[in-house]
Amino acid sequence: MVPEPELPDSIKPADLDPDVRADLRGLQKETAEKVARHLVAAGLLVDEEPERALLHVRYARRRASRIGVVREAAGIVAYHAGEWNEALGEFRAARRMGGGPGHVPVMADIERALGRPERALELTRGPEVRDLGEDERIELLIVAAGARRDMGELDAAVVGLQVPELDPKRRQPWSARLFYAYADNLLAVGRRAEAVQWFVHAHDADPEEQTDAAERVAELTGDELPGTGDDGLTFGVEDAPVAETVREPIEDGGTAEADSEAGSPGASDVDASVVYPMDTADGEASVVGGPDGDTSDSTPAVDVEDGVVDDTAESVADDLADTATRSGEDAGSDDGPSTTEVLGVAPVQAQPAQPEAAQPEAAQPEVGRADDGRDGTDQDLADEDDSARTDADGGGR
Repeated sequence: MVPEPELPDSIKPADLDPDVRADLRGLQKETAEKVARHLVAAGLLVDEEPERALLHVRYARRRASRIGVVREAAGIVAYHAGEWNEALGEFRAARRMGGGPGHVPVMADIERALGRPERALELTRGPEVRDLGEDERIELLIVAAGARRDMGELDAAVVGLQVPELDPKRRQPWSARLFYAYADNLLAVGRRAEAVQWFVHAHDADPEEQTDAAERVAELTGDELPGTGDDGLTFGVEDAPVAETVREPIEDGGTAEADSEAGSPGASDVDASVVYPMDTADGEASVVGGPDGDTSDSTPAVDVEDGVVDDTAESVADDLADTATRSGEDAGSDDGPSTTEVLGVAPVQAQPAQPEAAQPEAAQPEVGRADDGRDGTDQDLADEDDSARTDADGGGR
């Protein structure tokens, strides 16, 4: 005779599922209420203390041994408690009383636990399998793969789990268990990299952490999955993101025209109040306004193919002015300094400078330009030129 385990007063018959309570109507009211309370107590204890839960269902079975739901509950608790033979007997009794597929996946797993994988595979081929729901069908596939693995059929175990439901994008209550079982069987056949990936999928599909997929990944790779030990990623020194170097604009009083003439990249798109620094490569000249960065008096940039301009823009402007003055006073003289010497350009021996490069258009004085709107200064200069020609002719005579 099974003694009645103690029940707390907080457990009420109304706490039992209404459908299960309906199956207890064939019992006397007092007996039905007592059985209901013990089933509730077993349900509360089965996860944490399955041995104590087993005491409650055994008492309920003694009081209601002809009720199918009571025998089914006794089989589930015995399964969690590791009482394989008792659990298998209770499930068989429940199937005889209530019909239907019953707990075929659990019964097949019990056969595996008892060392009978062949009988487990026989249950997976039974006619009642067609009446299983999707979740029970997936569980049966997992058990069947385990049975084949017990028999040494490792490749067959992997193939048996390759079903349409094996999709990492799907999120069903059974997805984590299916992904985990597939990863475990991949590892058994030596496909380590694929196994790690499917353990990761199992972890992603297991927000309640019912599996130890994260621990398996850490065991195989030596690295913990993000979010398993902390709320975010932890960067080491070598993994820290490197900030991009941004060139800051240099405040300057230059104009948009000066920037455009200096050849700044994107001069037409940048603010005219700033000058953006440029990297000077070999053979290129970086043109600036002057010693203090003032571009208000800067002259147009001179493109020189065969040398590098060493003087600043200010000295170039002074030399150009001096050249213009000498050309007015000593017209036709061959003894004056050349434009190349004024600009400070070292002549190239192998390739002499071409006239176009040596005489920039911007450096030519504008006094000789034909213009209908010439002013008094132009007229005075023209008179001086005529006087100079007259003296020259007189000296020649």
